Amino acid sequence: MGNKTIYHIIAIVTAAIWGTTFISSKILLEHGLSPAEIMILRFAMAYVCMLPFWRGGLFAKSWKDELQMVVLGITGGSMYFLLENTALVYTQASNVAIIIASTPLLTTLAVHFISRQERADKRLYACSLLSLVGVALVVLNGEFILKLNPMGDLLTLGAAVMWVIYSIIVLKLEGKYHPLMITRKIFFYGVLTLAPYFLFQPWSVEWQMLADKTVAGNLLFLGIVASLICYWSWNIVIEKLGAIHATNYLYINPIVAMITAYVVLHERITPLAIVGTALILLGVYMAERKKSGRQEDNETN
Repeated sequence: MGNKTIYHIIAIVTAAIWGTTFISSKILLEHGLSPAEIMILRFAMAYVCMLPFWRGGLFAKSWKDELQMVVLGITGGSMYFLLENTALVYTQASNVAIIIASTPLLTTLAVHFISRQERADKRLYACSLLSLVGVALVVLNGEFILKLNPMGDLLTLGAAVMWVIYSIIVLKLEGKYHPLMITRKIFFYGVLTLAPYFLFQPWSVEWQMLADKTVAGNLLFLGIVASLICYWSWNIVIEKLGAIHATNYLYINPIVAMITAYVVLHERITPLAIVGTALILLGVYMAERKKSGRQEDNETN
């Protein structure tokens, strides 16, 4: 990994934290908050808390860049969460988790064939597929109840595509703007583009709900840690490692979600899930080991 070891560690920690957000969101849903309300509260909180760390101007250097910032807020914020959470109404959570887990593979294809900003060889695709099989085993956790639902599965695929677009645009803006400015813009436009949703779905959160320690604690975790800190760190990771190898670490999400669900919600872990965990870790390790080998060869030459 060389001098980029710290960014690999940051990527692992960030992906691991995001893996726990499913549990926090589930707890908040049980306390009466809707998915859209959770998203807008965590993004608004993150935006307000990062104002003291202001970097960059109010607007981007050009309207083209500002428009790309808007797209980041939509693809990494409002549209991503709406598509993913709406999909849960039409299809099983296992379907959503597995399709969302295809994001690293879709990112590899998009960056390699569309933006051509990074190279990807056959071995990287093989490692990605190996991890994806592992994800399926972890998510299903020994219960093979996967059922196709065109509407729900298409919505989930749309969410995965949103994150791919997000990753590519962050790559294009790297070096032009401070990661804190990009992160701030994502939260602002995420909230702004989600706000019209509440014209059709009335706001139901009351102050009494927010005063509940469980609700407040989980919202603080999602807003400060999972949003403010993690989006900022992830944008740095994409800049330093590239979209392909950064998103490869997202395969860790289901492992952390499984362990957190076991500890917090007392959900069981089956032998097949353990096998799946091993496949995920093997795929991620092989992909990063291959990349490190190429970097050493380039430095030698």
